[in-house]
Amino acid sequence: MKPSRKEHELPEALVEWGWKYHHLGIPTNEKMPGEKYLPQFKFYHSGFPTSPFGVEWMRFEKDSPIHSLIQKVPHLAFEVEDLDHELNTRNLKVITPPNPPTKGIRVAMIEHNGAPIELIEFEK
Repeated sequence: MKPSRKEHELPEALVEWGWKYHHLGIPTNEKMPGEKYLPQFKFYHSGFPTSPFGVEWMRFEKDSPIHSLIQKVPHLAFEVEDLDHELNTRNLKVITPPNPPTKGIRVAMIEHNGAPIELIEFEK
């Protein structure tokens, strides 16, 4: 068993796995300024392009196909070099398989201790 991480130590995903923080996605029911719509997922997103902290707001339509956990609980997103490698070599609970939300980007969602985590791979 791994020893517990100390308060001042960074998470294993950053230090050992090389993941990079990308954004924090927060579900909301309120219409936000500058929303953009993703019709294939039936949700609106906003805030990320202007947030110095990577905060993204997400507002879902009632019939959105997005996993219910993502619609209810904020998620952290990390950039990874090789999405398939991360999903195939780590013991991760995948709740949304890899998919391309837009050209040049692949994402997958995992769940860890009840929290959704997004993994993002950008085309090089």
